Amino acid sequence: MKKLLAFIIILTFCACTFYKKDGIEMKIKNDSSELITNVEFTTTEKLEVIKIDRIEPNESVTEFLSMRKNKTDGAYSLTFTRANGKKEISGGGYYTNGGSLDHWVDFIVENDTTIVKFDGPIY
Repeated sequence: MKKLLAFIIILTFCACTFYKKDGIEMKIKNDSSELITNVEFTTTEKLEVIKIDRIEPNESVTEFLSMRKNKTDGAYSLTFTRANGKKEISGGGYYTNGGSLDHWVDFIVENDTTIVKFDGPIY
């Protein structure tokens, strides 16, 4: 019976490790009154980039950023262009050894600011 329990624990651990998604889910909601364009979300290493041409006011987009190729520590970066041509850069969060510490990140773009929320780890 003890061998069966040990086998099940090892099998569960291996399955969780094998099927783990390496990356982070990103959601951008445009709560501003104008269109935003040239949206890019990436990591410090810039190995993978999510590119979105445009997000209309009151529209949101959700994508998954793969981090399978990442190997070092770094942060996340969101860049976009407002309707007046001003380029905005928002950074934050942290990943280590190429792996995300968070499950998701939400960006809320308002007329004068960008709010960033991460799903932080629970210790």
